[in-house]
Amino acid sequence: MKQRSRRRLSVALAAVTALLGAGVAVLNMTAASAATVDTSAWYVLVNRNSGRALDVGGGSSANGANLVQWPRSNSANQQFQFVDAGGGYYRLRARHSGKVLDVYGRSAADGGQIVQWADNGGTNQQFRLAGSDGGYVRLVNRNSGKVADVRGASIADGTGVVQWSDRNGRNQQWQLVRVDGVGPASEPPAAGGVLSQVHTAGRVEIVGDTMRYSWPGVYFEGRFRGTRVGVVLNDPAADYGVQVDGASVATLVTPGKTTRWVDGLSNTEHTVRLVKRNDTPWSSSEFGGFVAAPGGAILARPAARSRQMEFIGDSLTVGYGNMSTSRDCTGDQVARTTNTDLSYGALTARGLSADYQINAISGKGMVRNYNGGDPGSDFRTFYDRALLNVAGDVWNPGTWRPQVVVVYLGTNDFSTAVHPGEPWTADGLSTAYRNAYTGFLQKLRTRYGATTTIVAVGGGSFADHVQQVVRQRNAAGDSRVRYWLLDGSGLESSGCHFHFSARDDRLIADRLSAFVAGLSLGW
Repeated sequence: MKQRSRRRLSVALAAVTALLGAGVAVLNMTAASAATVDTSAWYVLVNRNSGRALDVGGGSSANGANLVQWPRSNSANQQFQFVDAGGGYYRLRARHSGKVLDVYGRSAADGGQIVQWADNGGTNQQFRLAGSDGGYVRLVNRNSGKVADVRGASIADGTGVVQWSDRNGRNQQWQLVRVDGVGPASEPPAAGGVLSQVHTAGRVEIVGDTMRYSWPGVYFEGRFRGTRVGVVLNDPAADYGVQVDGASVATLVTPGKTTRWVDGLSNTEHTVRLVKRNDTPWSSSEFGGFVAAPGGAILARPAARSRQMEFIGDSLTVGYGNMSTSRDCTGDQVARTTNTDLSYGALTARGLSADYQINAISGKGMVRNYNGGDPGSDFRTFYDRALLNVAGDVWNPGTWRPQVVVVYLGTNDFSTAVHPGEPWTADGLSTAYRNAYTGFLQKLRTRYGATTTIVAVGGGSFADHVQQVVRQRNAAGDSRVRYWLLDGSGLESSGCHFHFSARDDRLIADRLSAFVAGLSLGW
């Protein structure tokens, strides 16, 4: 396949420090990073303030149709292509009409309406990207020097997009979310209802008015106004954490079919986050969204993050028993003390401001499960699924394109001796492991493309095998497979059954974050 042409655009990302006092925000603008625009791709532009998408009003194809904000649907009138205009500027072409963004009448005034118009090469149709913190960008018009702005910082559907003097306001900041065709994006766009007001990066399937899922660490984020918020669940197996405004407010233990309420909040706008704490591969979970109490309101969903990370592994990646105060645990104690939200993967991703998936199953190996159990299946049997307990289920990744995938599989393959009757000798297991690992890396490369960096983690008795596989991939020309040796120094392994403790997870996350930060990721 011919490689898509790319144009790399360096974008300064401003770190914004907000000092909030008496309702006044003081902004301190500082330094830079880089972003990449693929001129062959299509993007949905999500406003940071409202969570709504840039939209050609009514799907019109006419010259002069206004640009507005509207709930994200990934429809063709919400998809734009960056066409190189030279000098670091681009024309933003609407997919449905072929017309480009245009400041009407070549206005240079604050409030000049942004519309679509036939491409005439005018400087009022050209924009460059200026960076803001968190991976957001501002669209700076070449003619006026002003930026694309949701009028009045409104969060209402249909509010016009205009140009305004650059204040780096949240209503002037946009996230570029790449989409492939008009199909599913990295999170499923729901047609109205509460699901359109929830952001998730996890592997979920839409069933009626609910999301179904199985993997640990799946999280749902929303925004609401009011003194109460309800969490709609149907799950007899898993535990959950609920966070409001970044603080933990509740732990839900196998909640069943219910709406759980969080009360006693100030009557203002809040963020809410629900996270699945443990792995329940034998069961499917259901989330029906967040609901507001009378007098309150569920607001537009938060925008997806531009950074994406995926963590693949076993119980050590799940966070198995990491909150336990004892290594001796019953099955129930393991479930209650497992917190994937505090696993090394979740901590690493949040520390790097990335959306993430924790795709891990306790007890599974690359080719051999713990102590030779459950012969005939391994981690690879389940990796393609959204619902782990549904044989043949296939998850559609849509535009889930993590810049980093971390693979940490091998502990279960080699932690116990091969028993009589298993299909390997010790040497045969090593060969099978390396062959399967090589094939799995190729699967990831095919799925996510040449620009994704894959970090293969070595540890204990299988470290040399992982390193050998990485060397072979590198020698074959795949330089974006990197080896990382998990440093066991200082780890106490005091979680259930000698697994990582929460303290260990934090230590590993710090080390892995430093390694990832040193990679050339272009994010």
